[in-house]
Amino acid sequence: MTELRQRGGGGSGDHGVGEDPESTDNLSDKEAAGDDDRSLGLQEAECDVDTKADGSDVPSSTADTDNTPECLNKALQGLPPRWKNYWIRGVLSLAMISGFFLIIYLGPIALIFVVMTVQIECFQEIITIGYKVYRSYDLPWFRTLSWYFLVCVNYFFYGETLAEYFGALVQREEPLQFLSRYHRFISFALYLAGFCMFVLSLVKKHYRLQFYMFAWTHVTLLIVVTQSHLVIQNLFEGMIWFIVPISIVICNDIGAYLFGFFFGRTPLIKLSPKKTWEGFIGGYFSTVVFGFILSWLLSQFQYFVCPVGLSSESGTLFAVECEPSDLFVPQQYRLPAVAREILPSWETVTLYPFQIHSVFLSSFASLIGPFGGFFASGFKRAFKIKDFASTIPGHGGIMDRFDCQYLMATFTHVYIASFIRGPNPSKVLQQLMMLQPEQQVSIFNTLTSHLKDRGLLPPTA
Repeated sequence: MTELRQRGGGGSGDHGVGEDPESTDNLSDKEAAGDDDRSLGLQEAECDVDTKADGSDVPSSTADTDNTPECLNKALQGLPPRWKNYWIRGVLSLAMISGFFLIIYLGPIALIFVVMTVQIECFQEIITIGYKVYRSYDLPWFRTLSWYFLVCVNYFFYGETLAEYFGALVQREEPLQFLSRYHRFISFALYLAGFCMFVLSLVKKHYRLQFYMFAWTHVTLLIVVTQSHLVIQNLFEGMIWFIVPISIVICNDIGAYLFGFFFGRTPLIKLSPKKTWEGFIGGYFSTVVFGFILSWLLSQFQYFVCPVGLSSESGTLFAVECEPSDLFVPQQYRLPAVAREILPSWETVTLYPFQIHSVFLSSFASLIGPFGGFFASGFKRAFKIKDFASTIPGHGGIMDRFDCQYLMATFTHVYIASFIRGPNPSKVLQQLMMLQPEQQVSIFNTLTSHLKDRGLLPPTA
């Protein structure tokens, strides 16, 4: 990447000094083997990663622009920069948390739209960085194809979700039946169209850059779109699987910041110099306690614990009506011997099983989740930018706030699939309703015979 910038910045396009342009436009046998002089130049350029030339085409951080509301700037006028930043972050954090509560109140549909909005904004921020890095090359169709691939991937993922959770509804509408039946073929055809457009857009002097940006777009799709799809999958398991993971990451971020701000002395990692061991440890314990209490609170309400889907009785979309599973029914647990010695009057404790799972979720959010932030810090350092954008004053871009959330979403999805999810009667029923009548009768007869053999139905049934 350094080599590309230096070669572009030198005013000789994609060619080294003294080279024949035609020999570099096409991959000849000599170029494939490697030209000695050119190879030496590449090695020197790649090693010199911290020179001024390396940063010549790297975009300066858009976060350098102060977009803090004027009223807030006036109210905090005269404070030291450290405390001013502390108050700006605090006020904006409270505003975002209040907005999050409002969206939860509006229900699953609002949450899905928010996830889609965040996904699009994160994608735009990362693609914009790539566009600015390579802006001098004027790559054809780069931004158009990037957004086209975003639409294709979202069509695939949301189509899969619609068919999985609302299969009965899909079967009622003729157009939806066609789209559902050939969904994967249509998705693949759309992707192939974009792939062919990319190949047709290849031009001399830009081959390598265009393939770099093709890979840039696909890695961005993998990081952003796939993870946001998992967030929505978690939501359909029950709003509690959406709210708790996101909330504990927010809590860990706030807890680590506060403990680090007031008690931080020992640096944690070079990638993020402001992170401290005191903040890391304080954030862990505060997150576990917060997650445990929040899980207890939400487990009491059917609105949060029921899977989101199509109601088989009323036909309502995004219904949250069910009989809570055992995961959300209080149970008694015998305390360990050590705990009984400390608290002799307590032999047992009543908990929701989900509260125990929340400890594992909180531990991941506190111990592994921050590495998503460290990864983002490394990415920003690679391109010498402070933040992905300046959307939120004091916080940076949307991606700066959701770098840990995407890693947490993946873990939550894997955790549910590995330790929580079992056979889902409603999904089985939806699939049965999609079968032909003779197939349904055959399954009914087989199931009736099976239940009679087990003694669950009388022989005359």
